[in-house]
Amino acid sequence: METVTRFAPSPTGYIHIGNVRSAIYPFLLAKKNDGKFILRIEDTDRARYVDGATELIEDTLEWLGLKWDEGPIIGGNHGPYFQSERKDIYLKWAQKLIDSGRAYADPTSPEQIDKYRKQCSEDKTPFLYRHYRPSDTPVWKPGLPLRFKSEPTIYKWHDEVMGDMEAGPEVQDDIILIKKDGFPTYNFAHIVDDAEMGVTHVMRGVEYLSSTPNYLAIYEALGLTRPKLVSLPHILAPTGNKKLGKRDGAKSVTEYRDDGVLAEAMLNYLACLGWNDGTEKEIYTLEELIKSFSLDRIQNSGARYDETKLLWLNGQWIRKIVDERGVEALYLRTRTFWPESASTYEDNYRIKVLSIIYDRLKTLSDLSTMTTYFFEDPRIDLDYLAKNKYLKNLSESELEQLLKTSIAKLQRIEEWSEDNLQNALNELLQETSSKPAVLFSLIRISVSFAPFSPALPLTLAVLGKNTSLARLNSVASFI
Repeated sequence: METVTRFAPSPTGYIHIGNVRSAIYPFLLAKKNDGKFILRIEDTDRARYVDGATELIEDTLEWLGLKWDEGPIIGGNHGPYFQSERKDIYLKWAQKLIDSGRAYADPTSPEQIDKYRKQCSEDKTPFLYRHYRPSDTPVWKPGLPLRFKSEPTIYKWHDEVMGDMEAGPEVQDDIILIKKDGFPTYNFAHIVDDAEMGVTHVMRGVEYLSSTPNYLAIYEALGLTRPKLVSLPHILAPTGNKKLGKRDGAKSVTEYRDDGVLAEAMLNYLACLGWNDGTEKEIYTLEELIKSFSLDRIQNSGARYDETKLLWLNGQWIRKIVDERGVEALYLRTRTFWPESASTYEDNYRIKVLSIIYDRLKTLSDLSTMTTYFFEDPRIDLDYLAKNKYLKNLSESELEQLLKTSIAKLQRIEEWSEDNLQNALNELLQETSSKPAVLFSLIRISVSFAPFSPALPLTLAVLGKNTSLARLNSVASFI
């Protein structure tokens, strides 16, 4: 049987990293088995629908390289792929349950149901609507809720992550299938859609585990074969004691993308957040993830979110791209991350800057703060110079003299290259009897006034002779 998986998000806002992991695993499983990955938009909750959210979902999946085989934009044999366009399909399946006596119209008012709930709360007993099922129900028509008529029993099933499970009648109820507005609930719609689309593996968050007996009852009442069920444990907050939420510092995937996190790093991190292939390997391409993925390596406990690890992975991927594809490949992704002053410089110059700074980047957004001095003269700050731990014991006259000697030496370099600069700097150390930490710190700070920079010969080579000497002269004159 062909493996068919699906990702079925609701277009209710930003894309959380937990949502994305729920797309990665079904994608990997489908591709590992030469199967099919379907994108379906569950947009029946019209009160929470957010304009533009569907496009954000599609854009995020495309950015990560998770290309769906059927779904919005590309179509397929099992459309429509928006639940709001599938109402007739749900009504057809609902009628099967009505005809078999397993669904009924519910005329009970919301106010009366609230009274039932309140009474159960006072009696300290669980609220189960089936205990209040009306004895006389009208013929169902849109405008009335349609409920499933449960026949509580013991259900046993196997979860591919959680193992063998069992639940009794105490968790089964007459759940709503079709709401008053004519739209189906998730509890009913996803079962119909998965059956219609031939989904073989249903992957979703572990929070749905408690509802599984109700789903199994509907599968049974409709005469459907159960798909394989895969419950994905929560991504936990950094504290490890609760499910990760935005209040815990986790940003949306879009925010990470805008902050300069690479798609490869995000995919790599989320795929390994709760899964591993049994090795010590940490860096995976998409192709390697597909080859290595298996359901039995998904852990059955929550995985703690660690943004530090994500940023470390991002730095590794920045270097991997340059090492394997060249700095130009990384440069193509940096267009929006340079400081504003870089806009007047040619691509070739910015590529040179990137080539000496990339191995210090954690995210691409670091470019805006780490490279400013390559595009505009820094503000001279003698206090900053004097507070440097290697320079604080030198007087202003000593600093001035050391700068003037350096300027004279560097001025005589005819071919301004990294090698010639390195030789001149080494000779300066001998001529001035200075320590590298002192001399190099003075020159580095004078041309950049930055907390750190690439190796000094590289920095001077990219800045160029005129700019480097002009900045050194300015600081000497300022002193």
